[in-house]
Amino acid sequence: MGLRGEAAIVGVAEYPHRRKYDGPRMFMLEQWAALARNALDDAGLEAREIDGLVCSDIRESGMFVPATVVEYLGQPVNFAERIDLGGATAVGMIWRAAAAIELGICEVVVCALPALPIPSNPTPQPLNPMVFFQSSSPNWGSPQAEFDIPYGNLAQNCGYAMIAQRYAAQYGYDAEAMAKLVVDQRASAAINPNAAFFGRPVTCEDVLASKMIADPLHMLEIVMPVAGGGAVIVASKEVAARCKHRPAWVTGFGEHLTIKTPTYARDMCVTPVGPASEQAFAMAGLTPDLVNAAEIYDCYTITVLLTLEDAGFCAKGEGMRFIRENDLTWRGNFPVNTHGGQLGMGQAGAAGGMTQVVEATRQVMGRCEQRQVAGCDAVYVSGTGGVMSEQSALILQGG
Repeated sequence: MGLRGEAAIVGVAEYPHRRKYDGPRMFMLEQWAALARNALDDAGLEAREIDGLVCSDIRESGMFVPATVVEYLGQPVNFAERIDLGGATAVGMIWRAAAAIELGICEVVVCALPALPIPSNPTPQPLNPMVFFQSSSPNWGSPQAEFDIPYGNLAQNCGYAMIAQRYAAQYGYDAEAMAKLVVDQRASAAINPNAAFFGRPVTCEDVLASKMIADPLHMLEIVMPVAGGGAVIVASKEVAARCKHRPAWVTGFGEHLTIKTPTYARDMCVTPVGPASEQAFAMAGLTPDLVNAAEIYDCYTITVLLTLEDAGFCAKGEGMRFIRENDLTWRGNFPVNTHGGQLGMGQAGAAGGMTQVVEATRQVMGRCEQRQVAGCDAVYVSGTGGVMSEQSALILQGG
């Protein structure tokens, strides 16, 4: 059951991630088209070959989003999906595209997540109340609006801090180990020209001295919003054979959803990425010890810690020891987020965009230059939406 590994990522495109963006402002449709064009050029394909697309929300259309994108591109397709999985969206896009290709519905699918600033609206709409509540469901009739928001249980910082506090109570907490995770990822970001923290490594002392945002999470343990965006081309094996680069074959995936807010979690220290990863590894015919790098969704340090444990890279409760005892930089014995992750690269729209998927693909293709992992034939990728609510896992392999 599952994928046969007959679809691959063959081209990528990525805008540099910048905290202070001073470039042109484009509507999301314009960004979508530009990213698609760049990814096609990277693969060596023509726009007329596109016959599928996967998208997320765009500002220009509240509904019929795939049709809106297709119309703007001027390219009819046989397959279209709109994904709403927060930070699990990118991984969800890739496996859906691969499945559609293996079903014979299409051969060349564009998956894009644009996130550059858009032109200012001369007649702006009233502010959405989510701005004030930092909640995904402040609407009338929402359980979150009735049972969570009035009592202050809202926003990602509070939710992930609560998970970290629960982990500390159950397994203990090593603040220096968590700081080392940031340090290792920033070491990789420091040599990635696309990263917001390019050329800016940090020390454990820097991390622990940064402002406490939500105990025990320091500012440098939390992602920073940036301008950016990315796209990939997923293609059939026939198309992949004539593309420019080594294909990154999509051999396994998993997806698991459990809750929306931590209020309803049965166990905050057991996350959906466990079942998702188990399925992905089984489908790919691999075990965690056989991957050469892991591109783990890292909105917070605690997210990486729990993913390392629940995906099977170390035992439950052993994550902090694992981080301390292993070199997680691009040149280390267990490379994690070789581009710097979102903690080192910044979090572009759609809750992180394509960063982890693009980096995994580049590693398999052997195109990461100074930060290239030697002999990189298998990469694990994860995605996380909400507050450990919905998680996805992906295995990419070289031929």
